[in-house]
Amino acid sequence: MKPDIKQRSDIDLLIRSFYDKVKEDDTIGIIFNEIVKMDWEHHIPVIVDFWDTMLLDADNYHSNAMTPHFDINKIFPLKQEHFERWVELFVGTIDNYFEGPVATLAKTRARGIAGIMKIKMDAINK
Repeated sequence: MKPDIKQRSDIDLLIRSFYDKVKEDDTIGIIFNEIVKMDWEHHIPVIVDFWDTMLLDADNYHSNAMTPHFDINKIFPLKQEHFERWVELFVGTIDNYFEGPVATLAKTRARGIAGIMKIKMDAINK
């Protein structure tokens, strides 16, 4: 049996492992590697803060998560396949390391976030 997500270090493992997959991915890697040219040392702690707040009720993320995605969408329109691949990689990474109620919550929230972002991007891209 795998452990559940219980502390910030679990989220850090999840996010770092997830982005290792993203960097190599043929569908969404280009967004992070070439379009955004992600500063990983800055980005990863911010995303850990986001998921720490979303999953463990921490109070350390106070930004609007949509804003950077709107900015990316202006340069590189985000489409259904990008959101589907993001969810696939994120859920797969969770499944590699964790199981339990918080892991299930993480997958549910990831799918919900991707769905909302897709709807908002579709509205802009029309």
